[in-house]
Order: sequence, then structure tokens, then C-alpha cells
Amino acid sequence: MSVAKLLEKIAKQNNFGVRSYSRLTGGDINEVFKLTSEEGEKSVVKINHADKYPGMFKAEKAGLEELARPGVIDIPKVLAVGETGDSAYLLLEYKATARRAPHFAESFGKQLAELHKTTSEEFGFPEDNYIGSLPQYNKSSESAADFYISRRLSPQLKMAKDQGYSLQLSEYFFKNISEIIPEESPALIHGDLWNGNYLVNEKGLPCLIDPATSYAPREMDLAMMKLFGGFEEDVFTVYNDYFPLSPGMEERIPLWQLYYLLVHLNLFGKGYQASVSNIIKQYS
Repeated sequence: MSVAKLLEKIAKQNNFGVRSYSRLTGGDINEVFKLTSEEGEKSVVKINHADKYPGMFKAEKAGLEELARPGVIDIPKVLAVGETGDSAYLLLEYKATARRAPHFAESFGKQLAELHKTTSEEFGFPEDNYIGSLPQYNKSSESAADFYISRRLSPQLKMAKDQGYSLQLSEYFFKNISEIIPEESPALIHGDLWNGNYLVNEKGLPCLIDPATSYAPREMDLAMMKLFGGFEEDVFTVYNDYFPLSPGMEERIPLWQLYYLLVHLNLFGKGYQASVSNIIKQYS
């Protein structure tokens, strides 16, 4: 089926007609298009193969709606999630972009801090979701250390082992990291907060997209932001002013980055193995 026909079918399912469309950057997993309806309304649709990533868009919808619920940072509204033929789709509010406002970094730090103040009784999320194209497991845990070890590190370590990577964990590794993970309340986190997963909206303020949402240790978001760069230092300074971090955060950054580097190892290959091995050795 041609792209035009597929977009027409999606539009028809949602009671509008397509005047025009254009392709947007969508990464390796999804095709992404900006739609303009016959009435001039704009939206964004993400499309992938329904059988290849089952439940991905339903999970993304749940994550976006949870991030939007506190009302503290801009999140695109979910308009619809569905399937047509062998394609799954997620229809979203279109966010026009602009230059950063002069106070962008301050706003980002404050808004992220407010988001992380949203808490839950347990670590986890009501349903599993995805980190990139890999499954992410969210069964509830009572402690930050148990959640990070059992729901984040262990599945990725097993996947790496199954793919033939040799990662030497000492018998003390999990004990060592469990002793340094702060016993904080679960925080509502984006979960995959690198610099490609936010927009600058038409007000010049941050808008978060493409989440891997859960209630998790909040330092995970901050460590991911530091992994590949692209965030001004003022974001972190203001964040800490509004929601002070537990002592020793800088020393824990590699520990949180280990999860994201394992994901990259499992997705993109051995170029990430040395970084993963070095962090494991650091905490063994």
C-alpha cells in the first residue's frame, strides 16, 4: 500500500481528510509524518509494522498521558492509537517549534524537577513498554535498587549474554550497586531523555517526546541527559535548586548510564562493549 493510501485510511478512521502530508525524522523504528487536514488542522502520525513491535504505541500513549497528567511540562496530546491492515499508528498533536526562550534552560530544569516530584507507591509502571525497539519491563518493585537491578540491568545483561557478549560481573557487583543507590521515592521519569527526545515548542519552552516512561530513580533521567550531551549545565543547576539531589550523584552517573549503554550495545553492537565493561569493572 502506498504511503498516501495508508495515511488516507488512518485519517478516515479518525474522521478527517488529508489535504497534504510531509515526512518527518522518525529514527529507525517508525515512519513519522506531519498531516494537514482538509480543514487546515495539523497532526503527527507515527507508523510501524503492527506485528514487529506489538503494543508499542499503546504503551507510548500510556506513557505520554502519564507524563502530561501533572501538567508541569509540555507533552503532545495523544489523539488516537490504532491499526489499519498490517500497520499500527499513533496519532499525536502537532507541536510547532521556535527558538529557545531566553530562560529555556531555567524552565527546563524547573519543569523536569517538578515532573520528578510526581511519585507513586512503588517503582514500575502499570504495563511494560519499550526503550527504543527493545522491551522494557515495569513489574512493580518496592525499592529503587531492586527495580534497577531486576527490571533494568538484568534483562539487558541477559540479552547481551545471549548475543554473545562477554561481560565479567563479579559476585559483588549487584551487592555493591544496591548499597549506593539512594533510597528515594519513585519518580515519574521520561526514561529515554537524550537530546533528540525533546522539542522547543512555539513558546520557546521544552516539550518531551518519545518516552520510555516509568516510576523509577530520578537520577536515571539526569544521567541519560549527560550521556550524549546537548543539555546546558544550567538545566542541572536549576534542577538541583528546585529538587536537591542526594549526595554523591556525580559518582553514580556511570551506574545509571550503564543501563542505557547496555541498550545501545544490544541495539547497535560491540562499539559500546568497552564502555559497558569499564562501568561494570568500576562497581565490581
